[in-house]
This record gives sequence, C-alpha cells and structure tokens, in this order.
Amino acid sequence: MLATNQGLVCHTPAKLNLYFELLARREDGYHDVETLMAPVSLYDTLMFSPKPSGVIDLSIRFSSRVGRWSQQTINTGPENLVVQALTLLKQESESDLGGKVVLEKRIPAGAGLGGGSSDAAAALRLANHGWGLGWSTQQLRELAASLGSDVPFFLGSGPKIGRGRGDQLTPLESCARISAVIVVPPEGLSTADVYRASKVPYSPRHIEPAIAAFQTGSLRQLKRTLHNGLTVAARAISPWIDRVSNAMDRVGFSSHQMTGSGSGYFGLCRHRKEANRLASRLRSMHLGDVFAVNMVG
Repeated sequence: MLATNQGLVCHTPAKLNLYFELLARREDGYHDVETLMAPVSLYDTLMFSPKPSGVIDLSIRFSSRVGRWSQQTINTGPENLVVQALTLLKQESESDLGGKVVLEKRIPAGAGLGGGSSDAAAALRLANHGWGLGWSTQQLRELAASLGSDVPFFLGSGPKIGRGRGDQLTPLESCARISAVIVVPPEGLSTADVYRASKVPYSPRHIEPAIAAFQTGSLRQLKRTLHNGLTVAARAISPWIDRVSNAMDRVGFSSHQMTGSGSGYFGLCRHRKEANRLASRLRSMHLGDVFAVNMVG
C-alpha cells in the first residue's frame, strides 16, 4: 500500500492453482476443496480516495492487453466485487464515508486467476486504512470470506494451502522460484458453470505430494504433482482448454494445466528467460492473452 497525491494505491496480484481437488459437495451449495495457491507477477492496480459524501464511485481503466470478453464482462455496478466489498465494510463498520476508486485492470476476467477477488481484498485493506477503521486482519478476513472463497487468500502474501471452501488458509514456505506462462483464451468461463458440471471423485487425490514438491523447490517434482480436478468439466464447456493444452505441448512445455475454474491455463518453466521465449511462441499462435510471470511473495 502506497500513499500518493491521488490517494492510496495497491497493486493486486493474480494467482495460480498449482494443485486443486474437489473433496465433497456441501449442503450450502459450495464444495470442500484442497488447493495450493501461489500469487504471481500479473497485477491490477487499485487507487482509493476517501470521500465524505458516503458514495462509492468506481471507475475502470482497461489495459490494452485485456481482451474484449473481459471488458464486456467487468462493469462498475453493484455486482462488481470491489463495490460489494466496500459496501459491506461500510455497513458493518457503520462508516459514513465513501470513496472514489479507480481500478486499472490487467488481469483478465473469467480466467481462474482471482483478479476480482484480489481487487476486493485490496479494496478492504485500502478502505480500512482510508476510513480510519483500524480493523484487524482477522476481522477483514471474516468479511472477505463472505464475499468469495478466494478473497481471504489475497489479504495476505505468499503461497498458501486452501481447505474448506478454499478460505481456510495455511501459509506455505518454499524454496521454489517459479516462472510460468499463462494463456487466457478469448472467452472466459463461469465459475458456477464449471462447478455445476464437475463431479466429486470417488477417491480424491491427496495434496501432500504437491506440498512436499513445492516446499523442496524442485521443479521436476512439482511438475509431476500438478493437478486440477475441474479440468474435465471445463473441457466439456469450452473447446479452448484443449486448444491451449495442445499448443503448449507443441511449443515444448513438459507440464501444464488449467488454473482455478479456467479458462486461464499455464505452463511451468525453468526460469524467466525460458518463460519469455515460450510466451513469444504462444503469442504467434493467436490463442488469446499471454503473460510470462514469476511467483511473488
């Protein structure tokens, strides 16, 4: 968080799911899951200025690299997670203040990268400071969980294991220095649609091998433990999942998978130089938006 002449500023990272498994369908309509999430160096930027009017005013500027589907999907209305986060915090804190929010959008929507959740978490942190509320991280985390399963993850930093709905978090230490290439197809996927089409496996995989591989920092071991239990359902909904998968095979990725509920898809690389080289080849194939990234703390 930075204080500038334009207000408070926060850079909000995307995330990759290096492991994701469905464990059970819950009575509340959600699923119990196990996942290993890592923040990466693809960022939105959120600028927040407190206002005495009590009104929440959100405007969005899209990067030229954000595709048409995302621009048509993301809006500034009450369904935007940033607006929902600030409205909820305002209600729960009984604050009379409002705020002007400018969101510079670089993370595509409907990609399983957590961009909306990351923005919402940043909005909670910025408004908590800007409105002088003094809420603890735990208080913000409880509020964040009511906004979405991924929002609590972005209130902290570094990789984490997610259990329950994905909002029961355990920080994870690692020697891993991960570089990756992310491809986001021209069309996103609805998280709700992918979950509805998914089936809980009779015998779910165990996350422990993925945790061990991640903690050792061995890219070779990590590649063997990549898993996403939502992939079959996403493939049935969108042909882009298989198109990107096949393209990553052709350009030389030895291991790749979908992140979250898609449609974002990533391949792991030995280092950033390799990521930049393979990203260039994928851009020439016109599969959508392509980003070379590193894991960040």
